[in-house]
Amino acid sequence: MIKALLRLFALRPFFTMAILGIPVALLIAVGLVTIFALKFVVFIVLPIVFVVWLMRRLFRPGGSTAT
Repeated sequence: MIKALLRLFALRPFFTMAILGIPVALLIAVGLVTIFALKFVVFIVLPIVFVVWLMRRLFRPGGSTAT
């Protein structure tokens, strides 16, 4: 069975690329999107949230810090 599959892949290279190439490309694309999303959250969203939280804490009217 394995020998027949290998012979099939050797005779039809485009079929081999379609079977093996698309899932690999899809995995690479999903990994890159995940990395970019994590970088966006860590380097853009979290600093903005931290600055807003810090400004609200420092300049809170009333002077009460116990909430």
